[in-house]
Amino acid sequence: MRLVNCHNFHDFRHLAKQRLPSPIFNYIDGAAEDERTYARNTASFDDCDLVPNVLRGSESVDLHVNIMGQRLDMPIYCSPTALQRVFHHEGEHAVAAAAHKYGTMFGVSSLGTASLQQIRQQYPGPQCYQFYFHKDRGLNRAMLENAKAAGIDVLMLTVDTITGGNRERDLRTGFSIPFRLNLTGLVNFAIKPRWAFNYLVHEKFSLPQLDDYVDMSGGAVSVGRYFTEMLDPTMTWDDVSEMIELWDGEFCLKGVMSQEDAVKAKEVGATGIVISNHGGRQLEGSRSPFDQLQEIVDAVGDDIDVIMDSGVQRGSHVLKALAAGAKAVGGGRFYLYALAAAGQAGVERALDIMRTEIERNMRLMGVSKISELNRNHLRYR
Repeated sequence: MRLVNCHNFHDFRHLAKQRLPSPIFNYIDGAAEDERTYARNTASFDDCDLVPNVLRGSESVDLHVNIMGQRLDMPIYCSPTALQRVFHHEGEHAVAAAAHKYGTMFGVSSLGTASLQQIRQQYPGPQCYQFYFHKDRGLNRAMLENAKAAGIDVLMLTVDTITGGNRERDLRTGFSIPFRLNLTGLVNFAIKPRWAFNYLVHEKFSLPQLDDYVDMSGGAVSVGRYFTEMLDPTMTWDDVSEMIELWDGEFCLKGVMSQEDAVKAKEVGATGIVISNHGGRQLEGSRSPFDQLQEIVDAVGDDIDVIMDSGVQRGSHVLKALAAGAKAVGGGRFYLYALAAAGQAGVERALDIMRTEIERNMRLMGVSKISELNRNHLRYR
């Protein structure tokens, strides 16, 4: 299969599976425990139908949205994700370049494999920083100041990962950073020589946001161990309030799933929230973000920008979320599979397909701009 033959999420996933060693593919593809929450994230959209209007004479379609002070040329952005250079040697550079080309936001993770400052300098346009809250409060402050100095537009504090989810696929393959694989994992790396060659001959793997603070040379630090041992399970709303004051800018909480937490986020001064269950990778049995969207929007109104991610695979999913009240939509796997399949060219194709689907479906629904979408366009089964 080739990139030109990729026409949707599932095609990119198939090509990524062909090209990646199995432990790495399963790290992207997997979720917590029985992975039912992951499946429900997308299935939830199937319980809701779009209701189009006709004969509206829409000649042009405007896809732009404004969130947390940022103008996006399309209503979906590339959510920050960890370890991108493991999936393809171009890593965050590929995603940043593609997002800039399509005028949307992208993000770098605390576990990113490219320097926050370097990405900010090379790629203009809206950029967020996915921040993990560590036990070491000095480390938190240093990383926050580093992001501020880099000129990051939105600080996105992830609040649903105070400990690692039970990702059983990673346990089976022995996936960790640096790589410490079991025999099955080693065999799977050996039969993908193209990936191995690119990984070895290009820039050495590193975690620039953490390299000055965490010694990764002494042995395997699994992603699960990082979450369990370094992140602070005692984080409270007082900590969030302090961070908001220190940041003094656009501040978003990612991983909010309840009305109560959404209202509290508004009260402490956050400018945005992302309704998310981390793509089903944390709490198995969690409700899907789309199922929670309307009641959270009703609880906070327009006082805070409500964004939704997890489970988005199609342009129609984006439109359903927007009609239900989301200001924008984030996506991870929709571009990660494409990145793994073909680097920057893959991410650009994924964004182009998504943009085309959104524009086509807006025409079919009889709306010419995002603000015209509302709950009258939805019916739940």
